[in-house]
Amino acid sequence: MRTERQGAGRPGGAGDTPGSDAPAVMGSDLRAQNGPDTQHNPAGSEHSASATQRGGDGRRVVAVVVTHRRLEQLRASLEVVCGQTRPIDHLVVIDNADEQAVRELVEAQPVEATYIGSKHNLGGAGGFALGMLHALATGAGLVWCADDDGRPEGPEVLATLLGCMDRHGLAEVSPVVCDLDDPDRLAFPLRRGLVWRRHRSELFTVGGAGGTGGAGGTGGPAAPAEDLLPGIASLFNGALFTADCLDRVGVPDLRLFIRGDEVEMHRRLVRSGQPFGTCLTTAYLHPQGSDEFKPILGGRMHTQFPDDPVKRHFTYRNRGYVLTQPGNRRLIPQEILRFGWYFLVTRRDPAGLREWLRLQRMGAGERFDKPGG
Repeated sequence: MRTERQGAGRPGGAGDTPGSDAPAVMGSDLRAQNGPDTQHNPAGSEHSASATQRGGDGRRVVAVVVTHRRLEQLRASLEVVCGQTRPIDHLVVIDNADEQAVRELVEAQPVEATYIGSKHNLGGAGGFALGMLHALATGAGLVWCADDDGRPEGPEVLATLLGCMDRHGLAEVSPVVCDLDDPDRLAFPLRRGLVWRRHRSELFTVGGAGGTGGAGGTGGPAAPAEDLLPGIASLFNGALFTADCLDRVGVPDLRLFIRGDEVEMHRRLVRSGQPFGTCLTTAYLHPQGSDEFKPILGGRMHTQFPDDPVKRHFTYRNRGYVLTQPGNRRLIPQEILRFGWYFLVTRRDPAGLREWLRLQRMGAGERFDKPGG
């Protein structure tokens, strides 16, 4: 089990300002506990992590999981991630709170694993960036992403994603992201044309071009094939990337911290020309998130309004940045219409509109201030 602790400073919650000190590896205390550069390997193999492949198909799949103070939810996630019928070859866990209990949980997994505890809260964006880069550095041919509050729906998810990737020649493939408590319901609504889909079964509806409903859309994906919805993917929630795809697209932007980092990476994925999509025959279970999406104009449009002011800060700030990037600027007039209507007509909240505009300008100006900063 190779374990590393990163940095100095204080860990923070998803909305807390990260510690101000730069990360630094502190390995001497861990070598004293675990021996020099030791790494957990329950099979007792003499091979290095970069050489070990458990799947038997010649491809090294490294799972990357990012966590922050959700020990029991992480436990449930790792149980499924590490119990796939096509086993992962290595597990990387980025712990944004640097907790001993999380380290011990990772050490107990039945696969080769690397635990990286960060004393500086990197957020989801920085956590996945660090995890992806570490996976590539160990020789990953494929990187499979998961978080701590969701999990694959069962033990066949990785095998199903690999099969879909092979059949369609994809550089990235994601499962459908479904409600943890109601797996036929989507965890996040998806717009197809002018219709919002809220159930997994509705994604099999064929006919007509659809839109993604997100800032990363560029005309909408094609109609779904038997098992693939091409041109749209929910990143990080069970997403599977080839190493070449990450070389071309890059990793999440640390500055975004949380909220919108997946949309910004989706934008880069679209513009890269890499083939990608959503595999309709498998799922990743995640807590319901559609309550943030508020219908306007009789349901023909939606806006996003998180109840938590910290989440609103990151959502609106980061979207202001994402909308100014190439491929998204044409969406700005629609954005102003939607949120202007929501705050002035639906909520009758001029102060809310002023705050939205302030955060949009902050992001557009690449001023990535934290709440209260």
